[in-house]
Amino acid sequence: MTEHQDSNSTNETNDPDRRHSPEPPVAGDEIATLLGSLERQRATFAWKSGGLDPAGLRATVGVSSVTLGGLIKHLALVEDDYFSGRLFDRAPSPPWDTVDWDSDPDWEWRSAADDSPEELYTLWQNTVDRSRALVAEALADGGLDQLSRRVWPDGRAPSLRRILIDLIEEYARHVGHADLIRESVDGLVGEDPPR
Repeated sequence: MTEHQDSNSTNETNDPDRRHSPEPPVAGDEIATLLGSLERQRATFAWKSGGLDPAGLRATVGVSSVTLGGLIKHLALVEDDYFSGRLFDRAPSPPWDTVDWDSDPDWEWRSAADDSPEELYTLWQNTVDRSRALVAEALADGGLDQLSRRVWPDGRAPSLRRILIDLIEEYARHVGHADLIRESVDGLVGEDPPR
């Protein structure tokens, strides 16, 4: 068993106190550290956005139009785009495959208000599950140095390592948004899900 597999199984499966609060290993290899950091961001986001009714998912803070429901749907789109689209150059999964992005570039943000909490949570969780499988496939096929099949406009192809870093940054930014919105909804505060 590799170090990154061992650290993930310890964090998520074997230690019941860590099941909902994964974190990167203290002195793990690069894969374990990157995946552990991403899983910590996902778990914190799930905690900050979880268990709310439609009104809670539609709440905003100040003049911002960002909602927790919009964040859930946006991060599902980003997960699909980064791993399925960018890494493997595959067509978008439903519901992204039928959206006219040219006429409605903020569709995921706007349409989230029409979705039930169950639809939003299921969409995000299913997309995260697909992303985990795609990352495992890429790691088995070429490791962190594997280049994406979809290139940037300037012709460069980012590595899986860079895609993981970009997604960690995306989650970290939006976990900050979720912190503020969630506190305004019901007062929930804290950095990590309870153990």
